[in-house]
Amino acid sequence: MRNSAKFLLAGAFASLAAAGLVAQGPAPQPAQGQQQQPTFRLSVDLVTTDLIVRDSRSDQFVSDLKAEEIEVLEDGVRQEVVSFTMVQGGRVFNVQEPPPAPAPEGIILPAVRPTNTASGRVFLIFIDDLHLDFRQTPRTRDLMTRMLRNLIHEGDMFGMVSTGTSSISEQLTYDRQVLESAIKRVTGGGLRPDDIIKGMQSSQGPTELRYRAHVAFSTAYDLMKNLEQLRNRRKAVIYISSGYDFNPFETSRLKYQAEMVGASPDELENDPFIRTQQQGTQFAEADLIRELAELTRAANRANATFYTIDPRGLVAGPEIDETLETAEWQTYVRETQDSLRVLAEETGGIAVVNQNDFDKALKRIDAETSDYYVLGYYSSNPDPLKRTRRIEVRTKRQGVNVWSRTSYSLRPLPPPQ
Repeated sequence: MRNSAKFLLAGAFASLAAAGLVAQGPAPQPAQGQQQQPTFRLSVDLVTTDLIVRDSRSDQFVSDLKAEEIEVLEDGVRQEVVSFTMVQGGRVFNVQEPPPAPAPEGIILPAVRPTNTASGRVFLIFIDDLHLDFRQTPRTRDLMTRMLRNLIHEGDMFGMVSTGTSSISEQLTYDRQVLESAIKRVTGGGLRPDDIIKGMQSSQGPTELRYRAHVAFSTAYDLMKNLEQLRNRRKAVIYISSGYDFNPFETSRLKYQAEMVGASPDELENDPFIRTQQQGTQFAEADLIRELAELTRAANRANATFYTIDPRGLVAGPEIDETLETAEWQTYVRETQDSLRVLAEETGGIAVVNQNDFDKALKRIDAETSDYYVLGYYSSNPDPLKRTRRIEVRTKRQGVNVWSRTSYSLRPLPPPQ
């Protein structure tokens, strides 16, 4: 699935490049006979972020905000807003193009070509069927049918990719029939609690669980790298998954291992191999935090917003055929839901977890992706070692609420030549 994910957006980029929606390529080489000026591998990127502004009383979109009413702080330092665009109902208004990036003294950079704008939205539907229980397949398909009715409209561009056996990899398209066809192929293939407890264990916890999480995060990360090339469109990632926990059901797993060797859990805890294994799983939470941080940094670089949806809805206790302690099950549910909350909150989206009213949530996502502003600025921080930077957007107008992403990360430094 990683290979299909890498090429999911490639087919659409060729047509988008003609409209100026894809980042421009390298500058042309000088003709023969001309002296080539020395250049340095340095770029000054326009930092863009979506901004949602709503009246605090009516919760209606505020459509008359001016650029001078906005204040942007990066790591507490005020930045100059150089581009400001309003999008309402998916249509672009009052476009203010950014000036060329300021070139540091002594640095020769290619001229910045102007970019065009286009109406419509871009949705990437990410179906993490490696973390969807097979029994949740009908609910997942029903959720996607509701998305077709309440979220994806004519003129919206969308692509789809799955991480597992559903084998879905659809390039960006406007054809709603593609989504209708894909819904029938969605099938959950996640591990059940019994599979995790009785599966192979390693020093890092359940082996199969870690592998599946790695596939899901790697696929999503590659998609964010592709989305980074798409400019001047609001990019919303509908992330359908039941979430992640790298060390679930720890007590039940230990009991099962004890039963397999005919020992008590207390005796097993003194076994050197088991003790080494338990010490390794203590780092599971840190590993999960690192994976989530890398993915949210990639999304923020692409100015993409995660809207995470857990198709399990309002989760009660474990299934009747699952022999789990209630407390252990609740801990697992909380950890998986919290991972989805992190993905959404760190990218300016919302997490639809532990609730059954999907229509209400989809309508909110529809509103947030239809009416918004896009502002841009050139960072005044010249320190290339400051990789992750905090963003704070304020408005001078009273009686309004604003939402935007809270951070972005510079692209990774190129490897030494």
